Amino acid sequence: MKIPTFAGLLSAIALASAGPAFGQAQLAVTCVPVSERAGRELGCYIIAHQPVGRLNASTAFWHLDRFPSRAVADAAKGSTGVVVEALGATWLLTIGEARWKATGGERVATIGPLQVDANASYAAQYMEAVFQPGMKSSVHRHSGPEAWYTLSGETCLETPEGTMVGRAGGTHVIVPHGPPMELTATGTVVRRALVLILHDSSQPPTSREPIWVPKGLCR
Repeated sequence: MKIPTFAGLLSAIALASAGPAFGQAQLAVTCVPVSERAGRELGCYIIAHQPVGRLNASTAFWHLDRFPSRAVADAAKGSTGVVVEALGATWLLTIGEARWKATGGERVATIGPLQVDANASYAAQYMEAVFQPGMKSSVHRHSGPEAWYTLSGETCLETPEGTMVGRAGGTHVIVPHGPPMELTATGTVVRRALVLILHDSSQPPTSREPIWVPKGLCR
């Protein structure tokens, strides 16, 4: 899989950007910058890449706040936050301590703890993922923890340790730095999610895994 130049410092998760009806074979494509969306609904789109720096702690948290407008969200943004328009809403996405609070807006979720190296410098890559049941990622791994917040549908992630499932309604998935993985959209509803890779800024966020073979546990 060839990673686009812009995304070379971002993500190589491969998801289908368009495909046939549920239950049919899916084509896998690379996540692309949202500027290349070209009106497509289905796919994996990189919506922001935010330098975070050294966290000076062994854990961090991902805060998701929804705002009525970009102007209000921008006014509440801190140094480790970014404002994005995704999935029909304006979001302030922030990496911080567990007790961090935005001024105004609606706190939708706090996801963590994310295990990090206190001595490393980090960057946050954010993606919007919209795909139908049966779509899969490539087999890959990350240079930092990954997490996602699911607004609809469900996703099953297989690693050598087994499976984890993220569903709408508060079942969040956190994957630590390192293990190989394959992601599959499961269930019967289109999965819509915001995705974070909090990666070591000196390394690409994602790399392909050429050796580990999934057992097909996500169905």
